[in-house]
Amino acid sequence: MKLTIQGILMMALLATAALGAEEPGICSPYLGQTPPGSVPQLFAPGIVATGMHTRDLAMTPDGREIYFCVILGQYKLSSIIGCRFENGRWSAPFVVPGLDEPGVHYIEPHISPDGRKFFFASNRPTPGKAFSERDEDIWVMERQGDGWGEPRNLGAPVNTPGGEFFPTTTLDGTLYFTGPESDGKGEAIYRSRWVDGKYAVPEKLPPQVNCGKARYNAWFAPDGRLAIVPAWGLADSVGGCDYYAVFANGDGTWSEPVNLGAAINTPASDEHSACLSPDGKYFFFMSPRLPASLPAHLTYDAIAKMHGSAPNGNPAIYWVDASFIEALRPKPVTEIK
Repeated sequence: MKLTIQGILMMALLATAALGAEEPGICSPYLGQTPPGSVPQLFAPGIVATGMHTRDLAMTPDGREIYFCVILGQYKLSSIIGCRFENGRWSAPFVVPGLDEPGVHYIEPHISPDGRKFFFASNRPTPGKAFSERDEDIWVMERQGDGWGEPRNLGAPVNTPGGEFFPTTTLDGTLYFTGPESDGKGEAIYRSRWVDGKYAVPEKLPPQVNCGKARYNAWFAPDGRLAIVPAWGLADSVGGCDYYAVFANGDGTWSEPVNLGAAINTPASDEHSACLSPDGKYFFFMSPRLPASLPAHLTYDAIAKMHGSAPNGNPAIYWVDASFIEALRPKPVTEIK
């Protein structure tokens, strides 16, 4: 049998799922996981959190499809992985059909709030265009029955010769994404409104959202009232790239960014992908962490065991009760006593 890189990835996913879950055919929500409280927990150990570099969680509004991204070889291989609830059970992890070419980046899945569109970022070439490893665009697939249709490049004015990343949409169809600054130096967060059946010319969001010395991959709540912004270089940073909440004020302005705190943020730099569950109850975020306790002396067996499970220093997906985020929303001046 001829092995492909994608085949090797699938064998690894199936093996870790079988080893890490006592019942891989679990039949309750969130892949059968016990919901977390106020302390962040690894999401789905042995199924999603396997020790591999994992990030970018997305979920359909009914919770019956969960997607995440797995990275190998410093992004030489990046695939969007899905789990589907069907016939009363969760499926084993699978590479999303049609997004399976080795060497092509597939990252940052997002499901629209109505469940009809599947967005992602990829450097797959459009017809007649040569492959470029560094030219990521935003793509979309439409819901077709129980699956997804053919990927379609959003094209201009959203996509440019530079890289576009991390799509998020709101209930009114507005698309938010990361794109290049006009001077080509760095990246910024943009908004493109859905007008008359097409995306309008993107507008750069204000400095409260485009905060810090650099910012990446902002996620926006379906109602547009909350943004989670991974940003670097703010005065109150825990270190590295931190997650911040930025709240819409209702008059077109935004609050100043609020650090989500040391329970979420660490001194690590690989914290730049987050979202809330469709019902807003749980906050999912990428973080590279080591085990809470390490042996007094490392052995080869201990290192090998850590390598094959999370947490082990590779980015992994965590989740936590999200109620603390709304508590950070600044109170209107009339409510302050």
